[in-house]
Amino acid sequence: MSDGVFAGACGQAFMPNISYTKWLLAIGLAIIAPAAAFAQLNVITSGGFAAPLRAILPDFQRASGITVVTTRGQSQGGGPNAIAAQLERGIPADVVVMSREGLNGLIAQGRIVKGSNVDLAQTPLGVAVRVGAAKPDIKTVEAFRQTLLRAKSITFPSSTTGIYMLTKLFPQLGIADRLAGKITHTGVADVAKGNAELAIQPVSELLHVEGTEFVGAIPSDIQYISVFSCAAVRGGKQLEASRRLIAFLKSNQAMEAIRHSGMQPLAAAK
Repeated sequence: MSDGVFAGACGQAFMPNISYTKWLLAIGLAIIAPAAAFAQLNVITSGGFAAPLRAILPDFQRASGITVVTTRGQSQGGGPNAIAAQLERGIPADVVVMSREGLNGLIAQGRIVKGSNVDLAQTPLGVAVRVGAAKPDIKTVEAFRQTLLRAKSITFPSSTTGIYMLTKLFPQLGIADRLAGKITHTGVADVAKGNAELAIQPVSELLHVEGTEFVGAIPSDIQYISVFSCAAVRGGKQLEASRRLIAFLKSNQAMEAIRHSGMQPLAAAK
């Protein structure tokens, strides 16, 4: 058979715009190419790492040929959007990126591939207000306390850092009862809309949010440093592709996006 159009058994042209040699080459490449290169990865991420992940993924997808589909979830909490609850419902997931506390819970439940978990970055708690609003004083513990008491409304997600504030920080400051009526859990988006006065969240969730201004980190004496980690989900369909993404997330190539989001990298490759 010549290097021309491949003819079928009935004498009719098959794939008329591709030469037989090129067609065989395409088939050969498909056979020898790693399966991961054609994979679709399902990733569930918490809000704290969403910004650097969004910046990092285009480079990973171009370099690997792997398509990544992301969904959001809370690292901890009893609501239906919590990552553990999503996995329980059977939401497809190959990789999770979440707080270390939440990930430890999944490890204890046997939902994580053994040895796949990596700490990626850490970030402190900070405060944001709406664009144009006066920036409150949060430089000392007492100034921060008074700012909370004066605020008409305060918002933060009900996940890991929200649990810390409700169960430890506000009681420690002696103001838990006085704040109870003005707290919501919608987060910084409500500050941008003018529906809340202050947002208190990991800095990575507050920087570069349109319609808001970052005030600063809360005082070190009452600070909570959030550590964000990733791991492969047990039962995920794309384990090799998951390993490639995790390696990319802890590589030097990902560090710039992590720092830009207000986080300190923890897992740069050697």
